Amino acid sequence: MHKPTLTVADVELTFIRAQGPGGQNVNKVASAVQLRFDIRASALPEPVKARLLALGDRRIDADGVVTLKAQRHRSQELNRADALARLQALVDSVAQPAKPRRPTRPTLASQRRRLDAKGQRATVKAGRGKVNAD
Repeated sequence: MHKPTLTVADVELTFIRAQGPGGQNVNKVASAVQLRFDIRASALPEPVKARLLALGDRRIDADGVVTLKAQRHRSQELNRADALARLQALVDSVAQPAKPRRPTRPTLASQRRRLDAKGQRATVKAGRGKVNAD
């Protein structure tokens, strides 16, 4: 299966002032990028949209809009590329459906090792009790 690609038409970019130290550059230049991506209105395949909406990611709001803020770099262009790369990484993370888990049973040896370890731990803890002077 090929990797879903994002189109520029699906992404809304807004340039804002960055936070943090930086003197005049931060106060005068809108170098940070706020990216908004509407999952439902995008050209992504339906299964990918469903998996994106099912993610418990705080960057995705209740309306299905992904909001990313990129302010790592001093230039607008680098921040724009960073925001788009982060959005692509988010989409790529759900591009392949998760493999279904097959339930397995613990081996007999692993059960015995677990019970032996529990017994040793119980012995250590039992030795910590109060000593009776009887």
